[in-house]
Order: sequence, then structure tokens, then C-alpha cells
Amino acid sequence: MNIIVHISRGFVGLLFIISGLIKLNDPLGFSFKLEEYFSEAVLNLPFLVPLALALSVVIVITEVVLGVLLLIGYQTKWVLYSLLGMIVFFTFLTFYSAYFNKVTDCGCFGDAIKLTPWESFIKDIVLLVFIVFLYLKQEFIQPLVELKVQQIISGVTLLLCALMAYNVLNHLPMVDFRPYKIGADINENMIVPEDAPKAIYSYNWEFEVDGENTVISTNGSYPEVDGTFTGNVETELVQKGYEPPIHDFSIEKNGIDITPEILDEEKVILVISYDLYLAKEKGLSQLTTLVDQARSEGFRVIGMSASSEEETEMINSKYNTSIDWYFTDQTTLKTIVRSNPAVVRVENGVITDKLHFNDFNHLFK
Repeated sequence: MNIIVHISRGFVGLLFIISGLIKLNDPLGFSFKLEEYFSEAVLNLPFLVPLALALSVVIVITEVVLGVLLLIGYQTKWVLYSLLGMIVFFTFLTFYSAYFNKVTDCGCFGDAIKLTPWESFIKDIVLLVFIVFLYLKQEFIQPLVELKVQQIISGVTLLLCALMAYNVLNHLPMVDFRPYKIGADINENMIVPEDAPKAIYSYNWEFEVDGENTVISTNGSYPEVDGTFTGNVETELVQKGYEPPIHDFSIEKNGIDITPEILDEEKVILVISYDLYLAKEKGLSQLTTLVDQARSEGFRVIGMSASSEEETEMINSKYNTSIDWYFTDQTTLKTIVRSNPAVVRVENGVITDKLHFNDFNHLFK
């Protein structure tokens, strides 16, 4: 029993630490996922959206700390209660996402490991079983070190987590798991190989045969049926096709797509703001100097935002800058860089630098 408990303890503790650290590396990304859960289309809790970032930081730090406390055996009963509460909460979210097909990626492991909703749910069920087992057998969980050392480890863990959260929120994630990381070739990441698997669909046609409605399924062709087609046909995705790492990147204005043109530029600076209304004053106020310096260095400068033309014109007027703004999907911009605003340096389609607005002064250093 001791061996089984120790294995379970190690599995649960390490998984919570790994999951927490991955999200702690990018708490802003996890907050976007929480906003998706809180939206009217999912849980319909819009009043929680403004609290998403704070909740994100608290949740991910708690994950790491609880994992460490379980491993060292500190405050075992309280830790197991907390773990049980968290896993029940996560299991509910993943089941809801999977069953109602509301959120296609739970964000359990950030962008490092992508899980389907049902995979996430199964993972949480496994964890739930392990945690319930540990709760029932908690008398076998003994401290690994003396009380004073436990308290020191707990305090240091909490402090390091808080410092890490502060650092990545005021700069950028320490490790970038997204397809837009520094060194990535955007053109290459958008290529779909000729032999890539194609999506497979099932077409369900409804016919009236002998006075009864009958559904006939095909792979797309119109079925030969001795009956009358009712006009109803439903398409069902049977198997997803290949999706390139970057599949939603575009730069448009007035219906004109200039993506190939920009990715062919030798030197270009992308000023990115997924929502100019929410952009930080500190970053916006630096744009004029940054744009002037970039142009003096021979860079073409464009802005990318999901904001309206009226908002982009207002920003240019308010901050006395002359950025030519283009439209890009908000989710894509959030994925490219975790800062609002931010700058991305691209050379011949390759991302050579990405900067948080707190680091704009490092762009040409």
C-alpha cells in the first residue's frame, strides 16, 4: 500500500507541477482561455471576464504550490481537499467542453501539449481517481522532511511562482511554444504538403421513402434513392484533415490581402494590438518614436489590429503617429504575441524578434 500511495502521490504532484508551470509561463494565454469559458456562448458568465487574468495567475500558482506540497507531505489533508476541489472543477469544464463542443482546447498544458476536449476529460477523470485514492489513504502520506524545511520549501515555491508570473506578464513568456516563436518561418508554417491527409466528411441526406423519412449517408455524392429528397442534408466531420501550424494568418484592408507582399519584405516591423481600446497607454505612447526609428533603419512599418478603422485613425491622431493599420483576426493576434501593444520584427517571412511594450527600447539593440 505504501508503494502504491507513493507512486500515486508522485504522479499527481508532478502532473500538477508540470501543468501549472507550463501555464505559469504564459498566464495571459490561460486567461484568454478562461475568457472563452466565461463568454455568453459557453458558460454565460460575462461578469467574470474582467477577472480572467487575476484568476489565471491564482489558479496556475495554486497548481504548482499544491503539487509541491503534496510531494513533500506538508499540510496533507488541506492539500488533498484543495486538489480534489480543483480537479472536480477542471473535470466539469472539460466535460462541458467535450459534450457540448464549446471549447476545442481546454488549455490544460497551454500551447505545449494540445489535447482534444475528450482527451482532457479522460485525463481529469484519471487524476480524479488518483486524488480520491490518496484522500482515502492519506494516513500513508508521510512528510519527506522536517516541518521547518517544509515551511521554507512552501514559502520559496510561492515566492518563485509569484516572481515568474510578474516577469512573464511584464515581458513575454520565457519559452514560446507557439508557431510564431522567434526563428519561425511564417511561410513554411502555412504550407500544406501535397500528400497531407484530407478532411473526411459524411453527408446525411433525408429522403421520404414509402411515406417515411429516411436518412442516407454518403461521402459527398448524391445518393440514388427511390424516394423524394426533402431538401435536408447535414454535413458531419468524420476525420480532420491536416492543419498547418499557421492556418489563420492574414493581413487585409478593404478586402485586399497583402499577406504575401509583407512576408516577402526584406525588413518589416509589425505593430500588433488585438484591441486598441484595451491597449496599454505606456505602449501606445512609445509608438511614434519607435516607428520613426524603424523607418530610419530601413524597415517598412505596418499595424495589425482587429479594431475598426475609426479606432486606428483615433490612435494615430492621439499619439501623432502615421501607422498604416491592417485587419487581422483577434485570436491570431493574441496567439502571435502576448502583449498589447507589441512589435514583431520580420525579415523575409522569418520572425527575428518579438517585444513586449515594456521592452520597445531593445528593438534595435
